Amino acid sequence: MRFVTRKNAAVDRIACPWLIRRFLDQEAEFLYVGPEDVARVARERDAVPFDVEGVELGHVDDRCSFESILLKYRLDEPALGRMARIV
Repeated sequence: MRFVTRKNAAVDRIACPWLIRRFLDQEAEFLYVGPEDVARVARERDAVPFDVEGVELGHVDDRCSFESILLKYRLDEPALGRMARIV
């Protein structure tokens, strides 16, 4: 799988790749681009956007991107829920 997000590290953008590689796809590829380029790169490179405004794996309601990934991929381990509260 390939994922794309905004460049420049933040807690969510560091935790999400860890979560994805550890629990979804050990070989996942991550692309970091300017915020204005995320949608275009997602289309061109067939990448899943995350931690960007308006995407499924972003901040939705009171959830952070980490929590959105947990919900989408049904990762329900209690330890991950505790981590999500920290992120």
